[in-house]
Amino acid sequence: MKSRVKTHLALHNQNRELDRKVHEQTYQLNQTRLQIIERLGRAAEYKDDDTGLHVIRMSRYSYILGLAAGMSESEAEMLMSAAPMHDIGKIGVPDNILKKPGKLDNEEFDIMRTHCEIGAKIIGDDSSELLKMAKIVAMSHHEKWNGFGYPNKLKGEEIPRIGRIVAIADVFDALTSKRPYKDAWSIEDAVQLLEESAGEHFDPQLVSLFIGVLPEVLEVKAKYDNI
Repeated sequence: MKSRVKTHLALHNQNRELDRKVHEQTYQLNQTRLQIIERLGRAAEYKDDDTGLHVIRMSRYSYILGLAAGMSESEAEMLMSAAPMHDIGKIGVPDNILKKPGKLDNEEFDIMRTHCEIGAKIIGDDSSELLKMAKIVAMSHHEKWNGFGYPNKLKGEEIPRIGRIVAIADVFDALTSKRPYKDAWSIEDAVQLLEESAGEHFDPQLVSLFIGVLPEVLEVKAKYDNI
């Protein structure tokens, strides 16, 4: 009897240790996958932003706004992980267009617009919920509330909420960051543009929520501005 108990206990301990190792390996794989996604996003931004910090900041802004908009913690975390892939399609845009210091002409802008579809193709059709979300973000973050965005001219709530969230986070960080071809806008000027564009470019409710969580956003900006 004692022998059977010892055997049972040994098997129980072995199973617990096996479960622990499987859990640890799964966690490490997930962390590696998230790091790869973030680095791919940073690679796409590198032509435009040689620090690659844009995707770190805007993905965290997206997380903050997602929570404010009522997303669960797990949904907001997934959005934070998916957001760095929003402009992965820039890899397919020629440098002379992507880095042009002046205004793009109509033909050049048509080429620039293709980065949404290119990004969706790069991400592909995968069963992963994270990559599904990343594909939606890549396709929808340039849509506008008034229906004059691209690539599909979606309007209002036709635009996936995660795309509407990322649009605000992306534009706010782009405005308030220095680039080779422009100086950084002040926070006040960037907020004013968001307010003026609410109901036109951006979801007005999300703009209001973003301004409400601006102190948290600015904490992230300060943390990742000069690494």
